[in-house]
Amino acid sequence: MSIKDWPASERPREKLLNKGANSLTDAELLAIFLRTGVSGFSAVELAQQLLAEFGSLRLLLAADLSKFCSAKGLGEAKYAQLQACLEMSKRYLAEVLKKGDVLTSVDACRNFLKAQLRDEPHEVFACLFLDNQHRVIEFSPLFYGTIDGASVYPRVVVEKALSKQAAAIIFAHNHPSGIAEPSEADKQITRRLTQALALVDIRVLDHFIVGDQAVLSFAEHGLI
Repeated sequence: MSIKDWPASERPREKLLNKGANSLTDAELLAIFLRTGVSGFSAVELAQQLLAEFGSLRLLLAADLSKFCSAKGLGEAKYAQLQACLEMSKRYLAEVLKKGDVLTSVDACRNFLKAQLRDEPHEVFACLFLDNQHRVIEFSPLFYGTIDGASVYPRVVVEKALSKQAAAIIFAHNHPSGIAEPSEADKQITRRLTQALALVDIRVLDHFIVGDQAVLSFAEHGLI
C-alpha cells in the first residue's frame, strides 16, 4: 500500500506538521528525507529496512559515500543531500554559540559539542574560549589522537588561551568508544590544565566528554 493510501494521521509528513518532528520515529523521519520508496517498498518500509541494515540512524548518517550508495534506494544525490543537512545542523548549532554570545545555557553548549565531536573516528581535544563575561571567543580543536587517546600539552593550551585573550575556558573531547565516562587520564589532564591556566588567571569552567548518546559534564559531577 502506498503511503498516500494511509490515514492522514499516520503519514509521516502530515504527522510532523500536526504533531511536530519529535513525534516521529527514526524510520518516519528518514522516510521524509527519502521522499519515495522503491519497487515493492513504501518510503517508510525502505527506511525501516535501511535502519536495520546499517544498525541505527546515526550509523546510516555517518556512513561514507561508498557504503551509503551501496544500499537500496540510496545514491550520490541522496548522499549529497544528507551531507548538506548534517552541515546545516552543525552550522545552526554553531550559531547558537556564535562569537560574542554570552554562554548561559549548559544544554546549548552540550548540543554544540555533541554535533562537533560525536562522530569523529579518533579522539579530539578541543577548547571553547570565553571572555570575562563568558561571551564566546572561539571554539578550537587543538589535539588529535588515535582511537586510544590524544596527547594534550598544557603549554599549547595556555599559549592559545593567551593569544585569544580568554578569561575562561571549557574543555571538550570525544570518546570514540561511545562511553561518556571520565578515565583517570581525563581527570589528571584536567587537573594539570586547570593548574597551568590558574597561573595566568584563566578559569576553567567545565570539561565535557562527548559519547555516543550522552555528554558528561565534569562540573555537574563535581569533578572540577
